[in-house]
Amino acid sequence: MKAIISFLIRNIPRKYLQLFSHWVLKIVSVFYTGNKVQCPVCEKKFRKFLPYGRKARSNALCPNCLALERHRLMYLFLKEKTNFFTDQLKVLHVAPEICFINKFDALPKLDYITADIESPLAKVKMDIHDIPFEPDTFDVAFCNHVMEHVTDDHKAMTELYRVLKPGGWAIMQIPLFHPLPEVTYEDASITSPKEREKAFGQSDHVRLYGTDYSDRLRKAGFDVTADRFQDELGSEKTKRYALPNDEPIFFCRKPTISAQ
Repeated sequence: MKAIISFLIRNIPRKYLQLFSHWVLKIVSVFYTGNKVQCPVCEKKFRKFLPYGRKARSNALCPNCLALERHRLMYLFLKEKTNFFTDQLKVLHVAPEICFINKFDALPKLDYITADIESPLAKVKMDIHDIPFEPDTFDVAFCNHVMEHVTDDHKAMTELYRVLKPGGWAIMQIPLFHPLPEVTYEDASITSPKEREKAFGQSDHVRLYGTDYSDRLRKAGFDVTADRFQDELGSEKTKRYALPNDEPIFFCRKPTISAQ
């Protein structure tokens, strides 16, 4: 199964995987019936999760809603440490994950807008370097595993800052390849997929983030907390929900008095 999933991810364009993979995996999920792990997003239980990734990780992908380790961690964080499920909020979700779209869209208090430059799942076609919304529009923004793909991550970060209301907040996760370098590595002269995978960890990445990621977000104006939320959950929940081993939540708030 690891080899099959790795092959599909490497060879089928992401937009097609987004459109069709969940239907196939719902059939596969029948063979994973059990009670050893549970997805907090869809609340389904299985004997284990599916492997996932170009170098497939075991026990990673929920076969029902397609939540990965990082999605399950973020969902628990939203539920336990934010006002996301309780307050009236206007939300911008960049490159929306399929496991979240229907769940968030159904929340009655949210004005939920999805956006992406190519995803067939998004409501708004949008280049993150030039977000087509007025300043101070959104209470919340999500932008996960996007910054490693964009040409100018500082421009993308400042655009998200611009469209958030003062006091609004964002979660902006990135892939973390441990051990992290101290300084983010990027080189625009590296253009071939093979060389990009070698340099940045994946063929469609244009930079490899280091321990300075929080500082890069701060340069865009945000107050940033790299929240070690998983440490609060303990080993039992970490195992039950199959959470990532070492991934902080990058919680970014736009100051009430704007820094820009």
